[in-house]
Amino acid sequence: MPLSSPQTEPAETSPPTFVSPLRQLALQLAAMLVVLSLAWPYYGIGSKDLPWPQTAFAIGAIAALFASLTSQPWWWRIMHALFAPLAWSVSRLAIDPGWFLLLSIGLLLVYRGALTGQIPLYLSNRPTAAALATLTAEVHGLRFLDLGAGIGSVVHPLARERPDGRFTGVENAPATWLIGRLRTAGLANCDWRWGDIWRTDLAAYNVVYAFLSPAPMTALWQKVRQEMRPGSLFISNSFAIPEVEANSVTDVDDTRRTRLFCYRL
Repeated sequence: MPLSSPQTEPAETSPPTFVSPLRQLALQLAAMLVVLSLAWPYYGIGSKDLPWPQTAFAIGAIAALFASLTSQPWWWRIMHALFAPLAWSVSRLAIDPGWFLLLSIGLLLVYRGALTGQIPLYLSNRPTAAALATLTAEVHGLRFLDLGAGIGSVVHPLARERPDGRFTGVENAPATWLIGRLRTAGLANCDWRWGDIWRTDLAAYNVVYAFLSPAPMTALWQKVRQEMRPGSLFISNSFAIPEVEANSVTDVDDTRRTRLFCYRL
């Protein structure tokens, strides 16, 4: 019989407010409106063809400027600068619209977290899983939680190596959740859950691991401090908590130069 795992229940901590995708859309539309409004007196009234390559690059430049003026993260500035030129370039390929719909659905199934919470899909590698096994080797009664568990690349090997521990993975992107569910189906000490990391109660776990992005780390640390018990361990892959010194940092021997920031509660 599979071991019972702590339930994933709504916690009191509210999810952080991230940059809304609608705001990014508004910035693109504003840039488009500015460029087309400036071009209209010359090209529209004169019934001349609009030079779309130059127009697309102008829209990208204005969108990037708006993103900078509104203090958007650097990756959004790059995306704003490239969106219109890439859209124009792709439109020249005469691709059937159905492929775009299929691609959009596929991206949503895999990268849902990037759209809803600025948390892209980062997959932990085998050296990282091995380093986590070392870090938790002396933890008795191990109850390990992976927030944003992807395809189970951490909980799967750890659960196989530590049959005495209990491992939970929480994921909310449909495609990656399904892959992780299939990978962990035969592990009695592994509980694979569909859920929101902000509604996951951390109190029942003595080790919590996350490989997310810089955006949620401040809010996540607040949640960790409120919910995790004294003596428990929070580990963040690659992204340190701003203005909080880690108790220790483990350098992983891999090509990514992965660093594991460890915070003891």
